[in-house]
Amino acid sequence: MDYSSRTHSATGQGLSFWFNALALAGVCGSLLMALYWQVVFNELPCPLCQLQHVALTLAGIGMMLNVRFGPSAVHYAIILASALGGAVASARQVLLHIAPGDTGYGSTLFGLHFYTWGFISFVLMLVFCTVMLCIDRNQLSAPRVQLSNRPQANTRIAFLLMGLFVLITIANLISALMVCQFGSCPDNPTEYLWKFGF
Repeated sequence: MDYSSRTHSATGQGLSFWFNALALAGVCGSLLMALYWQVVFNELPCPLCQLQHVALTLAGIGMMLNVRFGPSAVHYAIILASALGGAVASARQVLLHIAPGDTGYGSTLFGLHFYTWGFISFVLMLVFCTVMLCIDRNQLSAPRVQLSNRPQANTRIAFLLMGLFVLITIANLISALMVCQFGSCPDNPTEYLWKFGF
């Protein structure tokens, strides 16, 4: 590989890193917002909300793998499959509440319910993957750049984002166990089924 090819590859991997890092930060923000609403306003997630949390988390795993190991078609496939599943779950919830007099489930943010924001987010993820697969087309078969060989700022940001994402994922897992225990989730949860003795 000549110098210009290596430079182009490094530039492409730099763009890929930052776009995937921003997308992962967006996923972290969405999951944190959902947890905040659950804890502060006691709005427990319904089964379809839980499915959307799972889809967001799985999409985040694909982004985290891209940040950690570099762009891969398999990582983007994880994001695409997760976004499709999340879009189906959120669209189902939107359709459930399109009826005269139905005010929807839960609170709104800027006039839209969280499941509507979820649908918009999942569609944006599908667009994100389409664009990134075009940007990363030359890097998908290129050798991976080890995280230790990347600029130090990128390494710190990567570990910070990955650590935050893992903590949020653990918090969501505990939340799901508290709402549903090990059985099916209540259709309209109003209290935690598993309170850890509190």
